[in-house]
Amino acid sequence: MNIINYKYAAPRNFYRLSKTLTPWFGLVTAFLLGIGLYFGLFVAPADYQQGESYRIMFIHVPAAWMSMFVYIMLAGSGAIGLIWNIKLADMLATVSAPIGASFTFLALATGSLWGKPMWGTWWAWDARLTSELLLFFLYIGFMALQAAIDDPRRAARAGALLALVGVVNIPVIHFSVQWWNTLHQPASVSAINKIGTPAIHPSLLAPLLIMAVAFTLFFATVLLMRMRAEILHRERHTGWVAELVKP
Repeated sequence: MNIINYKYAAPRNFYRLSKTLTPWFGLVTAFLLGIGLYFGLFVAPADYQQGESYRIMFIHVPAAWMSMFVYIMLAGSGAIGLIWNIKLADMLATVSAPIGASFTFLALATGSLWGKPMWGTWWAWDARLTSELLLFFLYIGFMALQAAIDDPRRAARAGALLALVGVVNIPVIHFSVQWWNTLHQPASVSAINKIGTPAIHPSLLAPLLIMAVAFTLFFATVLLMRMRAEILHRERHTGWVAELVKP
């Protein structure tokens, strides 16, 4: 199938599809957030070392995962727009950046709150923390670069190039706890103990995964909402938008 001719690569068709999907994604997001927070904050047992302070994990970890996922998607969309000149891909990269920056900021803020009782300081120039901070600056740089260029197509190209260069930071974030001796704890979800089961207890793993799915759907919901607004803005001179907004 030719990606350029794919039905929903057309802004008009994507706009109509997003109108249908957005409320459903929003409802499922609210449901999963409620379930995940309830089990994470009230049902999961206290940690024998960290006490109740570890519960911030149910926000911090999904936010950190999403900060990397959104950037990979942003860079991928930018590459598609750069290679195949697809307007919708450029729009997707543009509207993803503020959402990804928000997830990254949330990961940094909750990590600082978690780090204070564990490390005795709000911030340390640890490899994981520093590379995550660099990711935040990459998001900010992407948005600033696009805002500085008036022509949308040139802005999309410049942003895509910056995003593709910045992708090298993603494996640095992920593997930093393995490559360097850091304060940050190693990965718990993907870790396997000696008997071949996840190192993290199921009572903690279940709400954590629910929150991860909820954050992903939250991202999808906000993304669709922002895409609808971006499509209307960029396509405002077309006939179908004029027909849509006609009183």
